[in-house]
Amino acid sequence: MVFDFLKPIDTDLLIDIQNQSPQTLGRKVVFNTETEFPNLELAKIAVVGVLESRGLGKENKTADLTLIRKEIYSLFPGNWNAQIVDLGDIVAGESIEDTYFVLKNVVELLIKNNILPIVIGGSQDLTYAMYRAYDKLEQMVNVVSVDSKFDFARENGFLADSYLTKMIVDEPNNLFNYSNIGYQTYFNPQEEIDLIEKLYFDAYRLGEVAYNPTISEPVFRDADLVSIDMNSVMSAYSANFANFASNGFSGKEICSFSRYAGISDKVTSFGVFNHNYSSAESVLIAQIIWYFIEGFHYRSNEYPFGTKDNFIKYIVTLEDELIFYKSDKTERWWIEIPFLSNSNNKLKKVTLLPCTNDDYLEACRGNVPERWWKAQRKNIL
Repeated sequence: MVFDFLKPIDTDLLIDIQNQSPQTLGRKVVFNTETEFPNLELAKIAVVGVLESRGLGKENKTADLTLIRKEIYSLFPGNWNAQIVDLGDIVAGESIEDTYFVLKNVVELLIKNNILPIVIGGSQDLTYAMYRAYDKLEQMVNVVSVDSKFDFARENGFLADSYLTKMIVDEPNNLFNYSNIGYQTYFNPQEEIDLIEKLYFDAYRLGEVAYNPTISEPVFRDADLVSIDMNSVMSAYSANFANFASNGFSGKEICSFSRYAGISDKVTSFGVFNHNYSSAESVLIAQIIWYFIEGFHYRSNEYPFGTKDNFIKYIVTLEDELIFYKSDKTERWWIEIPFLSNSNNKLKKVTLLPCTNDDYLEACRGNVPERWWKAQRKNIL
C-alpha cells in the first residue's frame, strides 16, 4: 500500500495541537498517527508533506514541516464542513526518483478517490511528480505555476529550475496548457520567453498581475494542478533572506491567488514549494493554505457543465462564431472551444475555456480573445 511510505505526524506536535483552543483548525483535522491511519471515506482534502529538497541542491536533513503545521493548525477555520486529513510526510527516497514515484502514486490515489491533495514540499520539481499522477486518469492536464521563472532546463541548473522541460518532453505527454503567473523578465532568457509563445502557453508578467490580480482568476479556474514557488514572493513578505527577492508578490497577492485556486471547481491538486523552513516563512505558507481551503468551501460546482440551464448564451459572429456563456449564479464567463472532427485534436469534445467579461466585450469589438486563439492552436498541434 502506497500510504505505508508516509511518516506519521510527530507526537510532540500532536500534543501541542491538543492543547490549543477547540475552535482551531488543528482540533478538527484527522491525523496520521503512530497508532491509527485516517479513514479516507469521508475525506475531501488531504495534506501531504514531502521531505525532499535535493532538487534545490539542499540536503534533506534540513527538511522539516513542523513549523508550517504548527502555524496552519493554530489558525481558526471559517464555516467549513469538508473533512480534512493530514497524512504525514513522504520521506525522501534513496534517489530523488524514488520520492517522485511515491508522491505520484499518493496523489493519483487521492484524486481517484475525489480527495484533493495539498502538497507541502521542498523543491518545486516535485510538481513534475504531481503532474505524472494524472497519467492514468485519461485526461489532458492544465498546469498553473506562480513563479518568477519558467523552469526550463538550464546548463548546470537545479532540478527545481528545469522540471517544465520534463513535463513537455517526457511521455506520456498529457500537458495541454502551462500558465505562468508572475514571471520576471530579467530572470528568463529571451529564448525561453519566445518558446513560451511558440508553444502557445500563457505567461503573465509580475507587474501586469500585481496591477490587476483579477486577470489571473480565469487562468486558475482552468487549472488542474496549481504549483506555488515561494521564491515568487518578495522577501519583505516571506522573510526568505537566504534567497533574497527584492521584487515579487506581496503576502496579500499570493493569498489571493491561492483563494482563486481553491474556488476553481477544476483544480484537483495544489502544492507549495521552495520554502526555507524558517518560522517566519511558515506563517505565510500557513495562510496560503488557509486561503486555499477557504476557497475550496466556496466552490460553486459549475464545472463540469451538466446543464447550461443556469447560463446565458451569447454568440459573437466574427470570422469564427464565438460562443460565450455567463453564469447566472456567479456571473463568471466561459468561451466555447469547438471540437474539430477533421483534425488530430488533443481535446475529444467541445470544451469551455474560462474567460472574463472583458474578453466578451473585446470580441464584440471584433477582436478574438488571445487565450481562445492559443487554446485553438494547442488543440490542433
